[in-house]
Amino acid sequence: MSSTVELTKENFDQTVTENDFVLIDFWAAWCGPCRQFAPVYEKAAEENPDLVFGKVDTEAQPELAAAFGIQSIPTLMIVRDRVAVFAQPGALPEAALTDVIGQARKLDMDEVRKSVEEQQAAQGE
Repeated sequence: MSSTVELTKENFDQTVTENDFVLIDFWAAWCGPCRQFAPVYEKAAEENPDLVFGKVDTEAQPELAAAFGIQSIPTLMIVRDRVAVFAQPGALPEAALTDVIGQARKLDMDEVRKSVEEQQAAQGE
């Protein structure tokens, strides 16, 4: 039984809206680094049962990949409180993935939202 959720355009918004911490692995079956990253991602999912680990097959879900501007795979994205707080292409080693999850857990989301609002306000001027 996989501890990851297959994300599609049908369930993506609901998954991100209903969960305050979602990790998303953008991948494809033909991608060697994606296949190497998969067991690391699965292990992290098992070790963090309180978080939602999603996978987006970029071949099956090209609209989702395009919506997030995914240029290369694998790409890992972390969404907290509907705000993307991390996005990085490349297969992360286990220690780096654990570190990124730890850093994302420690984020003060009030501060993140304030920063996003300030950036949006600055761009609107």
